Amino acid sequence: MRILVLGGDGYLGWPTAMYLSARGHDVGVLDNGLRRQYDHELGAGSLVPIESMATRVRAWREVSGKAIASYTTDLCDADGLYAVLREFAPDAVVHFAEQRAAPYSMIDRKHAVHTQVNNVVGTLNLMYAIGELDRDVHVVKLGTMGEYGQPNIEIEEGWLEVTHKGRTDRMMFPKKPGSFYHLSKVHDSHNLEFGCRIWGLRVTDLNQGVVYGQETDETALDPRLATRLDYDSVFGTVINRFAIQAVLGEPLTVYGGGSQTRATIDIRDTVECIRLACENPADRGEFRVFNQATEKFSLSQMAETVRAAYPGVAEVVHVDNPRVEIEDHYYSFVHTALESLGLQPHTLSDTLLTSMFKVVEEHAHRVDREAMKPVVDWRRAANEAPALRLSGS
Repeated sequence: MRILVLGGDGYLGWPTAMYLSARGHDVGVLDNGLRRQYDHELGAGSLVPIESMATRVRAWREVSGKAIASYTTDLCDADGLYAVLREFAPDAVVHFAEQRAAPYSMIDRKHAVHTQVNNVVGTLNLMYAIGELDRDVHVVKLGTMGEYGQPNIEIEEGWLEVTHKGRTDRMMFPKKPGSFYHLSKVHDSHNLEFGCRIWGLRVTDLNQGVVYGQETDETALDPRLATRLDYDSVFGTVINRFAIQAVLGEPLTVYGGGSQTRATIDIRDTVECIRLACENPADRGEFRVFNQATEKFSLSQMAETVRAAYPGVAEVVHVDNPRVEIEDHYYSFVHTALESLGLQPHTLSDTLLTSMFKVVEEHAHRVDREAMKPVVDWRRAANEAPALRLSGS
């Protein structure tokens, strides 16, 4: 199968590309380099050093004997995207190519607008390109469990059967996203579902939980193949951040009361879920939703798990919550579709955390402790960024 990974230079995109390549697929990666520009803008970066896309592709060929085609293109450049799709002629497209951080989208008006334009317009361009060139191309779009918000009912896998005043219908599960980033993902889902109805597109929407971990079998083969590990308060995911804080002797900072619950998934399960989705495509005209998450934890439970696994002393503290969210809430979700296709999930374990602690210890000298402090306030509405160390400021 020919699979094009959009956003193939990212935290999940690059491990996914290698994982698919290692399992016999012809893989291409497309990226515009924007994620690396965010590092310069924010004055932060990956804890683990990462190589250029060109070096990564060359190293993968040396290590595995397999080639990954590489394209430098922006999805918002429709002509460039059409050209890549014509040249590579994929059977499936894995869509990671979006601004992925909720805090980044909440910095100010400019960042909210950038997030929605980049994500929604890029996805629309992809839809139109496939609609015009080859409607049998299967789109595997990385969504987020954050699209659902915190409903007081069981979260089904994308669809809900509703009976109202004696009549019943099947409709997309109601969404209540918590940031302009999550809103952009909801818009993508609605646009793609519409494309399935009007053009007969094939789409699998993977609503993914918070990803933790940094290594897969492929990234561990050579230092040049490493994927990024973000720790700052804008792009760093919560379990990864807690692990880094523990190693540095910093308090594990839990936002608010800590009862907020998140769906989670190991990075090794992420790449396997994408393989399963690609190899078992949606039918023509089908908008299929999988909840790509395997466990759930409150923020306090996550912090306590990391604290208990760390061999040294780790303190858990609570700080003011910069987000606007319900702290004491019901949270339960269905996640059976991927398991039915063969997923055998990893669970958060001491073994995984111990391996992360070792990675952090090796690169601890690269940490900027100031970058971990939360500075983006959801309650703030302004045209200019707050006191972030943005480039030029």
